[in-house]
Amino acid sequence: MSNTHNLSSSRIMNWFRFSSPSTFYPLAGKMIPWFWALTIIFGVAGLWVSFFVAPVDAVQGQGYRIIFVHVPVSWMSMFIYLVMAAWAGLGLIFNTRLSAMMAQALAPIGAWMAFLSLWTGAFWGKPMWGAWWVWDARLTSELILLFLYLGFIALQASIDNARRADKAGAILALVGVINVPIIYFSVKWWNTLHQGASVSLTKAPAMAQTMLWGMLLMALSLWMYSIAVGLMRVRAIILEREAHTDWVKQLNEVKH
Repeated sequence: MSNTHNLSSSRIMNWFRFSSPSTFYPLAGKMIPWFWALTIIFGVAGLWVSFFVAPVDAVQGQGYRIIFVHVPVSWMSMFIYLVMAAWAGLGLIFNTRLSAMMAQALAPIGAWMAFLSLWTGAFWGKPMWGAWWVWDARLTSELILLFLYLGFIALQASIDNARRADKAGAILALVGVINVPIIYFSVKWWNTLHQGASVSLTKAPAMAQTMLWGMLLMALSLWMYSIAVGLMRVRAIILEREAHTDWVKQLNEVKH
């Protein structure tokens, strides 16, 4: 019993070891190629299913295929915000440096996903609704999400002291979390122009299986892409913030 307890404690200690920037940096470097490989595998499979296997929509024709990009980037824009806010909150509560760095690394990726969501949505909206943009509840709340990302990035960049910037950014990120359920439930709470959720956890999918698989594979690809880019960005942030430390000065990539 004692040995089991000691083994569990040892494993927990090993995981906590990676909460330090100096130990997480090399681990992230090893994980990045794997996530890029998964990005390509899921991306190629997702594009093939989405554009060559999934049937033509009976109502929207070929134009509906933009949802294979639009829906996954919209999911990712909300999910990344929740993860960013969680990391920012952990940094605020426990004063851990790596948590704040992770939040800072994720913000531009989330902003890119929110922008792609709005951009692809406009390309879908023009032929389907006859307008590039309407002040619909779903579109407006997604635009607010983009502004929250940009506000987080701008706020952190405007404060010279990194620790103060992390705390200010964390408060903004946590306050902005309230917008995520508003985006998700906006099509239920308000009778708006935007169609309902494409996939629901409580209902069977109202689309062909091949359409659903194409969407899920694209979402997996974007998930892997976000992790790969997030790890690359956090390594760059670690190097920038820890440049004064001995372990960074000993790195081969810094020496060269």
